[in-house]
Amino acid sequence: MAQVLFYNARIFDGFNSDCPEGRSVLVEDGVIRDASDKPISAPNAQRIDVAGKTLMPGLIDLHIHAYFADVNVAVVENNGSAFRTAHAVRMLGHALDCGFTTVRDIGGGDWSLSQALRAGLIRGPRFFYAGKILSMTGGHGDMRPVHVSTHDHAFCSCGNVNTFAVIADGVDECLKAARAELRRGAHCIKIMGSGGVASPLDPIWMNQYREDEIRAIVGECAERRSYVSSHCHPAGGVRRSVEFGVRVIEHGTLIDADTAAFVAEREAFVVPTMAVAFALTELGAKLGFPKESQEKLAVAFEGALRGLDHMRSAGVKMGFGTDLLGSTYNQQCREFTIRSEVFSPIEILRQATSTAAQILMQDGKLGCVAADAFADLIVVNGDPLTDISLLAADGRNLDLIMRNGEIIKNTL
Repeated sequence: MAQVLFYNARIFDGFNSDCPEGRSVLVEDGVIRDASDKPISAPNAQRIDVAGKTLMPGLIDLHIHAYFADVNVAVVENNGSAFRTAHAVRMLGHALDCGFTTVRDIGGGDWSLSQALRAGLIRGPRFFYAGKILSMTGGHGDMRPVHVSTHDHAFCSCGNVNTFAVIADGVDECLKAARAELRRGAHCIKIMGSGGVASPLDPIWMNQYREDEIRAIVGECAERRSYVSSHCHPAGGVRRSVEFGVRVIEHGTLIDADTAAFVAEREAFVVPTMAVAFALTELGAKLGFPKESQEKLAVAFEGALRGLDHMRSAGVKMGFGTDLLGSTYNQQCREFTIRSEVFSPIEILRQATSTAAQILMQDGKLGCVAADAFADLIVVNGDPLTDISLLAADGRNLDLIMRNGEIIKNTL
């Protein structure tokens, strides 16, 4: 039984702003066995002196698309599965090196990629995936150009799907699609609850899916002890998704104060994604982001920080997500800097650890430093509770990264 003993550590446990010093943490077989303010006896353990630096839970990014290998979805589809997989390898390795020991692929990720990570064939974080996103015809997941009327092209080569979404209309189709993704190991089901930016034809303000369709998907997930996450930008889409039983909202960019209060009252979660909005606003045109998408992005970007402020004021529970596409994957840590314009360091740290674990339904297992939790840990050279930018340096301020008890990096 391999043991690692951390001692002389200052611990942020994922919750409390009070970070006691001189603590010890014992890891055994991928699990935290003990976290104590007293010395821990483990004579056979590998001993690591943390030297008073900050030991904290590994970071969690709740909104990635590992296969989204370009900012233009047509390029992603046309370049094939090997191209998409090569990008996923690069992206997931970078995430791990930045201290993200867990990610949730919220559209496109699949069992095969999950197995490659489990088998150690590629480097990357702990991997949760939602499978293919459920979209109505003409919704945010329907990537067909307006001149295409059939499904016999790259975007829908199997008749009703692309790499990231499945088209399902009506209660029966929605139930079948949700069941299919859950059968394939999906951690949750994501639906397109409003218009989006990357899709060619749906206005960003458009609400998507009927009440009966959403409630049917929510009920199916409840039977599997899972949950539904809904892509939403406008306030109306956010409100109706939550009203119909959706547990997590992705983006929430154009939320208003009243809707934020409603979401908080219903104890739903929101996963904002600021990094992608900033990255594509700055680089989208140069990288080939379609013109119609750039125009919709401008609408979302204009309200993004204001939406964060509404949610903070209302007390909405928020997770940490980035949603970066193609070559912008290397801006993942920028999310910390952007959020610091609205949130305090402790709020951001909770979003990327304990609250993120709540969203994943992994309370007490991820996002915390406590006995019986998974040994996903990082050591920060400095105090992120006073300087969140320490986590915005692509891992350069991390002296140690541990995932599932395995030491990935150690310069202590």
